[in-house]
Amino acid sequence: MKRTKLDGFMSFRQKRWIQFLIGVGILYLLLMVNFEVPFLLKSVTQEKDAEQSSRNTLFFTDGLSKESLVLDSEEESPIRPLKVPHYAPSNPRRVGKIREFKALSNLKFDVDFVNTTPGFGGIQTSAKEAFLVGKSFWEEVESPSKNNITEGIKNQTMETCPGSITLSGSGFQNKGNIIVLPCGMTLGSHITLVGKPRKAHFELDPKISLLKQGEVSQFMMELQGLKTVDGEDPPRILHFNPRLKGDWSGKPVIEQNTCYRMQWGIAHRCEGWKSRVEEETVDGKVKCEKWVRDDDGHLEDSKASWWLKRVIGRTKVAFDWPFPFVEGKLFVLTLSAGLEGYHVNVDGRHITSFPYRTGFALEDATGLALKGDIDVHIILAASLPSAHPSFTPQKHLEMSQKWKAPPHPSGPIDLFIGILSSGNHFAERMAVRKSWMQHDLIKSSHVVARFFVALHARKAVNVELKKEADFFGDIVIVPYMDHYDLVVLKTVAICEYGVHTASAKYIMKCDDDTFVRVDIVLNEANKVSDGKSIYVGNINYYHQPLRYGKWAVTYEEWPGEDYPPYANGPGYVISSDIAEFIASEFEKHKLKLFKMEDVSMGMWVEQFNKKNPVDYVHSLKYCQFGCIEDYYTAHYQSPRQMLCLWNKLQLLGRPECCNMR
Repeated sequence: MKRTKLDGFMSFRQKRWIQFLIGVGILYLLLMVNFEVPFLLKSVTQEKDAEQSSRNTLFFTDGLSKESLVLDSEEESPIRPLKVPHYAPSNPRRVGKIREFKALSNLKFDVDFVNTTPGFGGIQTSAKEAFLVGKSFWEEVESPSKNNITEGIKNQTMETCPGSITLSGSGFQNKGNIIVLPCGMTLGSHITLVGKPRKAHFELDPKISLLKQGEVSQFMMELQGLKTVDGEDPPRILHFNPRLKGDWSGKPVIEQNTCYRMQWGIAHRCEGWKSRVEEETVDGKVKCEKWVRDDDGHLEDSKASWWLKRVIGRTKVAFDWPFPFVEGKLFVLTLSAGLEGYHVNVDGRHITSFPYRTGFALEDATGLALKGDIDVHIILAASLPSAHPSFTPQKHLEMSQKWKAPPHPSGPIDLFIGILSSGNHFAERMAVRKSWMQHDLIKSSHVVARFFVALHARKAVNVELKKEADFFGDIVIVPYMDHYDLVVLKTVAICEYGVHTASAKYIMKCDDDTFVRVDIVLNEANKVSDGKSIYVGNINYYHQPLRYGKWAVTYEEWPGEDYPPYANGPGYVISSDIAEFIASEFEKHKLKLFKMEDVSMGMWVEQFNKKNPVDYVHSLKYCQFGCIEDYYTAHYQSPRQMLCLWNKLQLLGRPECCNMR
């Protein structure tokens, strides 16, 4: 009897276990049907799409390998959820696979068509010529003969530079008053100049004479870098300007400064007073020595304490030197490169020291120029480097998989950033790749950034540019010969790409010396958009064209007295409907081109605004002149400053400017 009850109890427990296992099996089947099967189907579909995409993708003639279309590791490729943007372009791209990326822009310029409407002809004729030359250059880059060009580049980069250079006064004058330093300078390099300041004279230039009354005698000695853009002045790595007469103070002065992309830094003036004791030194030397005699009121110690120290032997007798430059008198000036800055000695005496400023390196100083009221007798540059560190070997070190662009996302994106650059701006592009292009929004492909570059006059630069584009996958080449007045064509290409390739909700234009806080720019655009057409940036109202000088605009080019409202070129955002309008009008030969690209954008937005209301959003935080507190974009940032700004964002978690030039 007991045995029968035990058997019944065990049978009951077995039944419960069987029911439990059946329940688990049913639950597993449900999970498989709802999750695993769709995932497997999706994976198979994505693999097929990726395989088909790799066959269709054209990247010049070489093409990208399939491996280059994916990120280097799973850790660097976070899953991006499909996010449908608020604005869908009228010509949507296919969704569901990696879209085709072409490094050659789709922008086409009909060279057989030139609009003769007033205001069109001049720049369109220049564009026609630039596209014709660019076409032949591009064909040459793609042709088999490019190997000869490449071989020439290799031979060129292996050449060494002289350790010293000497030029007589006449030889210096014949070379345009500039001595070329092929490999720049290095620690310990020095340049010695023997010259004579000319007699003071009345200023003949009426514009300057209004500011400088009386006689003038001054000269400028400048360490210059290579020109970065045609139409711009070369950067001044050191501007040394002794003013014997003619300074606004009415006294002899030495002024020093730097200038990057025609943007001057803060001037450092030596006015005859010795630098304060608490002021920082440069390699242990003061920034300014003393040459003023009647300075009783400026002594650091009182006369009584000075005489007391003199009597007990605790101070040395100070000797008052005169201003180091005298009209009609020979001088010997030596400029040397120290660990912390430049040092200037005149006739064997230290005069001033100028600390290095962020943004420039010693090797950037590829020339020394002199101008003004001076007669040069001889120049000697010695202890110069024998090789330039920025030649091709340095570029090869930068060619890391880490800096490659992520692939195009499989769907519309939030923001497309077009970055204007020039063919020889490798250092600027690398600084952008290593800084704000490492933002999570770009790495995860919510935001896409591409450099827009035209062809360079030097064919060797174009060959290197193509190699760079092939490797990094973030360059779009607009096939015309680059020129400052035709930058507007790159802006049109950015609009065309942002709409027809990237399918972006917003399109941003910036320069390769602009640091962009990607998340803040996108957030600000989203705040004001709400389905409306937007134009966001540092907007100028009622600006008038200059009729005289280097940036003069003729009445034929712009007959009006005021420009339309326009955002400064270093950084602005437009909605995709405006960008689509610009690309469409250009294709139909109805888009008026102007040599100032930011004014052109203002002109196009104004035209669009006549039928479709546009919200103009002005903010000074899209900084035009440099870097300000809590910036959205910072302009005129050198490669070193780019990296500095990015490091501060990462370390501090907030924007903070790096020291200015």
